[in-house]
Amino acid sequence: MGKEHALVICNHKSDIDWLVGWILSQRSGCLGSTLAVMKKSSKFLPVIGWSMWFTEYLFLERSWAKDENILTLGLQHLKDFPRPFWLALFVEGTRFTPAKLIAAQEYAASQGLPIPRNVLIPRTKGFVSAVSIMRPFVPAIYDVTVAIPSDQPPPTMLRILKGQSSVVHVHMKRHAMTDLPETDDGVAQWCKDIFVAKAFTYSWFHFCDALLDRYQSEGTFGIEQRQIGRPIKSLLVVAFWFSLLSYGTFRFFKWTELLSTWKGVALTTAALLMVTMIMHIFIRFSQSEHSTTARAARNRARKE
Repeated sequence: MGKEHALVICNHKSDIDWLVGWILSQRSGCLGSTLAVMKKSSKFLPVIGWSMWFTEYLFLERSWAKDENILTLGLQHLKDFPRPFWLALFVEGTRFTPAKLIAAQEYAASQGLPIPRNVLIPRTKGFVSAVSIMRPFVPAIYDVTVAIPSDQPPPTMLRILKGQSSVVHVHMKRHAMTDLPETDDGVAQWCKDIFVAKAFTYSWFHFCDALLDRYQSEGTFGIEQRQIGRPIKSLLVVAFWFSLLSYGTFRFFKWTELLSTWKGVALTTAALLMVTMIMHIFIRFSQSEHSTTARAARNRARKE
């Protein structure tokens, strides 16, 4: 991990799965070269979204007619990437909510497909395109399963900003790119089988839907656990940039004399409040439990 290019696919369980990926890549030594495929609106999130935009994440509009060319050009650009990178792709296409699970189960039943219990049915067009383009220069796919303990609250950005901890358990499995089928249809089916398959037909399947079943019943993935320590290098980088930015901020306020007058203090306070409010609104809007589909699922559950 951290020593090779990898395409990372993951179930989209919480509002901060991107942060889970950042922590994994940071502790594997490749945070500076970690990318993700995100929805376009994410880049407007103050500070966090801006950092994703500056890091050249791939932002899609959830319309394949528009996104195919964006994805193709972005992936081809990675051929000459100078360092080992991770590219994260949430193949479910959206975050998991009770309402979306119900819709996925109804669709699966109508199509005669295996019915999922803990994940959504993958949207495979983006994955197939990514594999087709990246196969010559990316040696591995990391299959990641994110689980949240039943006795813990769902992790959200608001909890983090309030200083409240969150607990997330992660299972990772490496698949060699050479093990994938050669045809596009075969790759699409491989992706679906990773998430939802009939019982245990495939020896590697249970690392997602059924793996989450086991986690919910036993509180563990049933395999040896590993702790990935926090690298000292990252602490030094954070300390350096914190010191540099703090000094630059101090010199800026001293030069502009913004804090030497009541008018300057008022303008500074208003600017900070505006940024905070905008960030709060974006975070609240992006949280899955505030979506209309989540509310519909709760209402439906009450009626039943």
